[in-house]
Amino acid sequence: MTELDQCPIGDAVPCHLAAYNAAFYELGLSWHWDDAIFHELQNLPSERDWIKQYMEKYQSHLLKVYDADFLVEAIQTAKARCLETLTDGGAKKAPTVNWAEIHRAEVGI
Repeated sequence: MTELDQCPIGDAVPCHLAAYNAAFYELGLSWHWDDAIFHELQNLPSERDWIKQYMEKYQSHLLKVYDADFLVEAIQTAKARCLETLTDGGAKKAPTVNWAEIHRAEVGI
């Protein structure tokens, strides 16, 4: 059983996707993984690989300034914290939050 299979609030995919998007938001990254991107990344062997692949394909400009492993570690730490918050006590909390919409609202789009 993988980490993605373990989610106490139900369907693990939306749970983990919401945790990633919450982590990006928390870290001030204007990233948003939708279902298609998340599905595409799941073909890779590990979550670290998912993040690295996404950065290389969609955010390569950051790799000129930041070390990839530093960013991966920061994202994974924030994602774990967000996942814990989302699943605290097994209560369904916020896996349906539209983080992309929140980002648009903050920049006035």
